[in-house]
Amino acid sequence: MRETALKGALVQVPLLDLKTQYKTYKREVVRAINEVSESQSFILGPAVAELEERIAKYCDSKYAIGVSSGTDALLVSLMALEIGLGDEVITTPFTFFATAGCIARVGATPVFVDVDADSYNIDVRRIEEKITAKTQAIMPVHLFGQAAQMKPIMEIARLHNLAVIEDAAQAMGASRDGVKCGNFGVCGCFSFYPSKNLGSFGDGGLVTTNSRALADKIKILRDHGQNPRYFYKIIGGNFRLDAVQAAVLTVKLKHLDKWNEKRRQNAALYDYLFADSPVRGPKIDSNNVSIYHQYTITVPKRDQLQKFLTENQIGSAIFYPKPLHLQECFKGLGYREGNLPVAEKLSREVLSLPIYPELTEEQIEYVGRTVLKFYGLD
Repeated sequence: MRETALKGALVQVPLLDLKTQYKTYKREVVRAINEVSESQSFILGPAVAELEERIAKYCDSKYAIGVSSGTDALLVSLMALEIGLGDEVITTPFTFFATAGCIARVGATPVFVDVDADSYNIDVRRIEEKITAKTQAIMPVHLFGQAAQMKPIMEIARLHNLAVIEDAAQAMGASRDGVKCGNFGVCGCFSFYPSKNLGSFGDGGLVTTNSRALADKIKILRDHGQNPRYFYKIIGGNFRLDAVQAAVLTVKLKHLDKWNEKRRQNAALYDYLFADSPVRGPKIDSNNVSIYHQYTITVPKRDQLQKFLTENQIGSAIFYPKPLHLQECFKGLGYREGNLPVAEKLSREVLSLPIYPELTEEQIEYVGRTVLKFYGLD
């Protein structure tokens, strides 16, 4: 590999650079927003319907329902399945708070299963031992853009008559065994938070499903439970996706596969740079197509490394510094340190590096060599 032109130079490499990406589709998105403005149809309406149709096709799902956030996608899915007080939902402790938070919000109990050290996803070998008479669902997370091991998860769910709700917030476009994320379980829940691979200009989310009955119910639930207007069949909430966000997302969806492919190329360069070093990059299963929402490494002296990167103007982040089973809000569940050792170890060792598609090869080499320099290898 050629020497980077930036070696020895101090450059800025942010964790994420949305402004640079915006320049590539600005004209398209401004036109789309103007169309919504001219229509004055801001709540649901044609723009949301168009996005739903396009996402359903993209994910190979029969139905897609736009909602107000990825969190609300999880919440409304649990509500639609009537999971609540006294029920248990099996999930992972190594994820964003919303995964378990939504389970608790409907009155159910999150039951945490440790994760696999290679993929960071739920360890499928440990799921069945946590199933009880109260278990109603499994909620796997496709963390950092890599699909969980869905074949054994779906088989376990079938044997025990459990629903599977995919937390696919970080996995729009990822697949396993040729099947797109969001198309395995009864529901797939996506986030369009601005930092996601497909991000809106604010909050936004979406649910995919292959069940007509469930799609219809989620559409009712997202609009306060009314059907028709002002007649309330069930108690819902305000989980509607607004039209401006839908218009933005429809424009950006056209570019998503290209952006995801560039992330994979960036990851491959990192993998090359970190070979035969103490830096352990993400391990992607051969039957997976990851979208690398994050490029997350596990390293010794993680906190010192992050400080060194900051000093060299390189952005990084820790996803996640404390697993959910040890969070104060879940103290009542009775978990203690040492209960889920893999998740706990990862929380001390993971660090996410810049991976966004607009990175140049020189920037990636600068980041990689700066990491190696910290370990005395550059």
